[in-house]
Amino acid sequence: MNRTEDLLRRIAEALEAQAQASAVADWLSAPAYVWNGTAHPVGRIEAPDLALLRGIDRQKRTVTSNVARLAAGQAAHDMLLWGSRGMGKSALVRAAVAAAQGDGGAIALVQVTTDALTALTALFQQLAKVERNFLVFIDDLGFAEGDSVGPRHLRSWLDGGVEARPANVRLAVTSNRRAIIPRHGSEQDDPLNPRDAVDDTLALADRFGLSLGFHACSQDEFLDILRGYAAEYGLDLDEAEALEWSKRRGSRSGRTAWHFITELAGRAGKSLG
Repeated sequence: MNRTEDLLRRIAEALEAQAQASAVADWLSAPAYVWNGTAHPVGRIEAPDLALLRGIDRQKRTVTSNVARLAAGQAAHDMLLWGSRGMGKSALVRAAVAAAQGDGGAIALVQVTTDALTALTALFQQLAKVERNFLVFIDDLGFAEGDSVGPRHLRSWLDGGVEARPANVRLAVTSNRRAIIPRHGSEQDDPLNPRDAVDDTLALADRFGLSLGFHACSQDEFLDILRGYAAEYGLDLDEAEALEWSKRRGSRSGRTAWHFITELAGRAGKSLG
């Protein structure tokens, strides 16, 4: 695809997104929404109880406090949650909003599909007119190598651009990388300005008021997560079997722990719903 064709494709996508967004949703009727150019209300936020999210205590305190401030109409940060897969980044975002709603906070979660980033400006225009606070959630965000448009838009939405999110909206983004976009060793090979490319990449992450890392848990943390789930659902836990389960999957994480708990519940004839 040549540059002209790529430009025409982007224009067509933007026009389509604007056309889809012309119908304004009822932003007061639901606890959560999915935005893919139009709003789809969600009747219930699916999230674990905050007490079950273990091994991430510092991150949990920080995120829940920030979301509670947003729900109360106080100053709050945009958030970047980055790091290991399966360590509860997205679950924590959902659980924090659900907890704030349970405490009476005027807040809703709006999850944006990754193919609807071009329609974020239209979303912000709608939310700015609503007497409610919103956490706009972009899960597992990443940009393709060589994509300069997407990161530039995100920087604009976060800080100082004419398309910046309104005062009643904050962004929560999860990513496997702190810098969100791919980085390579060759970034430091420029003999004139060896830090320029690196600094430009990190400038995107630096736009977030909160940047929280999530790292693979230790064996003790993995077992602690399992003990919490087992106690919650009344399951008998064989810790040696649980460790063997994690070894076979090559991962100790909250997600791996949940998969093992699902296995135990199935054997016991129990539902986790």
